[in-house]
Amino acid sequence: MKFEEFKYQRPDITKVQEELKQWNEIIGSDADFKTELEAIHKVFRILDAFDTQSTLASIRNAINTKDEFYEKEQEFFDINQPVLQASSSEFNKRLLRSKNREVLEQELGGLIFAQAELEEKTFKEEIIPDLQAENKLTTEYSKLLASAKIEFDGGTYNLSQMAPFMQKPDRDTRHRAQLAVSGFLAEKEGDLDRIYDELVKIRTKIAHTLGYPNFVQLGYDRLGRTDYTSVEVKRFRDQVYENIVPIVAKLADRKGKRIGISDYKSYDLTLSYKSGNPTPKGDRAWQVNNATKMYDELSGETGKFFHRMVDMNVLELDAKAGKSGGGWCTFIPEYDSPYIFANFNGTAHDVNVLTHEAGHAFQVYQSRAQIPPYRWPTLEACEIHSMSMEFLTWPWYHLFFEEDTEKAKFDHVASSLSFLPYGVLVDEFQHGIYEHPEMTPDERKILWRRIEKKYLPFKDYDDDSFMDKGTYWFRQGHIFSSPFYYIDYTLAQISAFEYFIRSRNDHEAAFENYLELCKLGGSKPYTGLLLSAELLNPFEKGTIASIIGPIKEFLDSVDDTKL
Repeated sequence: MKFEEFKYQRPDITKVQEELKQWNEIIGSDADFKTELEAIHKVFRILDAFDTQSTLASIRNAINTKDEFYEKEQEFFDINQPVLQASSSEFNKRLLRSKNREVLEQELGGLIFAQAELEEKTFKEEIIPDLQAENKLTTEYSKLLASAKIEFDGGTYNLSQMAPFMQKPDRDTRHRAQLAVSGFLAEKEGDLDRIYDELVKIRTKIAHTLGYPNFVQLGYDRLGRTDYTSVEVKRFRDQVYENIVPIVAKLADRKGKRIGISDYKSYDLTLSYKSGNPTPKGDRAWQVNNATKMYDELSGETGKFFHRMVDMNVLELDAKAGKSGGGWCTFIPEYDSPYIFANFNGTAHDVNVLTHEAGHAFQVYQSRAQIPPYRWPTLEACEIHSMSMEFLTWPWYHLFFEEDTEKAKFDHVASSLSFLPYGVLVDEFQHGIYEHPEMTPDERKILWRRIEKKYLPFKDYDDDSFMDKGTYWFRQGHIFSSPFYYIDYTLAQISAFEYFIRSRNDHEAAFENYLELCKLGGSKPYTGLLLSAELLNPFEKGTIASIIGPIKEFLDSVDDTKL
């Protein structure tokens, strides 16, 4: 069955609640183990059915944010998902008081109970209206950015479609493209400030209602982080500042020399080579055909998986008017299928986003038989699968980049390393925001620019006064829709670098280890998954220093002036 044949029908929320109530009443009662286990699986199936329809509505709304039918369906789920959370909360409470807990843990694993304890702290029925308001605001943000119609050099483009202009070898084009994007964001500044201000206030109110001093720990708990806190995260950020920032600053100087600009500005940092950035040498269909060949040759498992994705038409890849921005992967439970969403624009990002999201999709495909709470791990572990897949597909880069292959590989490692300071910048900014929710919009921008100068001291916005006052984060959707989900990318990047190093020594062994990690899904917490895959813990002092050596050695081995 193809995606367009997947049937959407708005759930009857009253009926769903009644069915959940019926099975929830068995859990935590005097029922025997077998009866209680059956009730648990019934709850999982009911939630899967609801999530299937919610996911279909979300995908189809993202494909065309102007579709009035799916706009109304998205509004329905924005309102009713928090309502249904009350039933999920009741499930957790009953699960925790089960007299059969010991045998249930043997059957289901102990993590589901740890997650239930965490989730119990994050919900009370009185916060439902605030959760609904939060959902409405994040949807408004997505629609606002998707509405971009930027006039540039005789054409009209959305934000994703502006990216190629910002990578042109012609400096004036890059400069004007950055100003054009800034111009759109400046027009929407009032709305963006209002949306974020309301989100911060609502999230802080929710935190106070639930008994948290502020939103920070609630944000961590919402993400299911059972095995580390903001203390460990700060320690990691400090390691990045000490070990990575100086190297990235030198990489920026190296890029400046490579493109022949000594006083490089922010719009120059998007260009990697004087002769132009590496680009895929064909359109979407050509790239998918080459990806099919790549995954066939990588392994039997990846080949079967990718053919299924193509056959089911669950690859939504082209940028188009009215389409939501960004790239992501989700899972449609009742069709047992991952779904990849992206915005191809003719840059190297097309290949990176396809392999990245395919990493997510391959993981959930491998662990789809796990119970629903274990299909996905927590997000920092999820990103290991995606970022590592980017490196594990290196032997097939030539299929996409042809004569640009070496340029693409060097740029991939350099940009991955350069991302780390930016990633921790986003995280430190969010901690500052939610620790001081009383900040005004202008104070938030000042905070961003101050932290930006700490981690990216070389970033000079030239005459782009709008960006220079601290607004670059307006385009970072995670800050609006998924607070504290960004440090996950940086933690995972360390593990992905490990897979890069391993794959250069023994690619087959690296992939087999990766495959076993994917199969585990979310059956273990983040640090437990690291232990299972024999990956280093990024929170431990010395981890980054040990990883950076081989990465720097690779970068230094390349004469990038000849690329």
